[in-house]
Amino acid sequence: MGPVQIPSLTFENGYKIPVIGLGTWKSKPGEVERAVQDAIDAGYRHLDCACVYGNESEVGHGIRYKIDEGVVQREDLFVTSKLWNTFHRPELVVSACRESLRLLGLEYLDLYLMHWPFAFKEDGDLMPTDSDGNIVLSDVDYLDTWRQMEKCVHLGLTRSIGLSNFNSQQIDRVLANATIKPVNLQVECNPYLTQKKLINFCKSRGITVTGYSPMGSPDSPYFKVGMPRLLEDPKLKEVAQLVGKSVGQVVLRYLVQRGLVTVPKSVTKSRIQENINIFNFELSEADMNYIDSFNQNLRICHRDHAKGHKYYPFNAEF
Repeated sequence: MGPVQIPSLTFENGYKIPVIGLGTWKSKPGEVERAVQDAIDAGYRHLDCACVYGNESEVGHGIRYKIDEGVVQREDLFVTSKLWNTFHRPELVVSACRESLRLLGLEYLDLYLMHWPFAFKEDGDLMPTDSDGNIVLSDVDYLDTWRQMEKCVHLGLTRSIGLSNFNSQQIDRVLANATIKPVNLQVECNPYLTQKKLINFCKSRGITVTGYSPMGSPDSPYFKVGMPRLLEDPKLKEVAQLVGKSVGQVVLRYLVQRGLVTVPKSVTKSRIQENINIFNFELSEADMNYIDSFNQNLRICHRDHAKGHKYYPFNAEF
């Protein structure tokens, strides 16, 4: 059995994005290079990275190894990275993109996302804090940042640009001022946070959506004791049993059937393989509606430390 063939969605600019990618957030040093190699061997062609994950050079080593081995060529792969909050000041954007490329060992990205709409204090730590341990914010307007994201396209550093963790009003503000439209929005999305309104909004504006933390992110630093664990949900287990798949596979299939891209993170070879083995079954309309009903608007990755910022995204309805 060869590697799994993964379907793609097409951006408004004509480029294609595979509907499943390997997430690399929280993947520890020494693990992520192997995970990237295992993922490429299994059929993954989409890798989701970010400056703040601190592991782009290892991801790059994994990519290089598989290219040198002849398993893939660069043009077979779809690589995303993200501009971190401390680089929103216009003169920092292009060099931040170049630095991600240097670490990844690539000449271009397929997609570069603005990781959050709010900025942190520049010229220091990625998580700058004051003496009380609070995050120090910066008031850069994300529209000024976006103009430089557009410059990254003009310079050939990235093929496409998009947004992450923006709300509908912020997206509309970018659209009203952009010369290059965002083609993708990446947000937290799973059966406990279905994001129905935001996704419909994006579709109406020709923006594809990538759902991160599809499994409910139980290993997230923001996951609190007592929160419901998605993968242990008895109703989901019941659906999984009926279709003869794992709970994780059901969750990923649910997102893909909604027309979304998703980027499950794993460093375990068997799980990496399991996560893309979702194209040989379908959830019925009844299953889909049933899973829709699990929504609790439960956001794990809320970044409360930026609540006081004027561009904090989660005060709006969607």
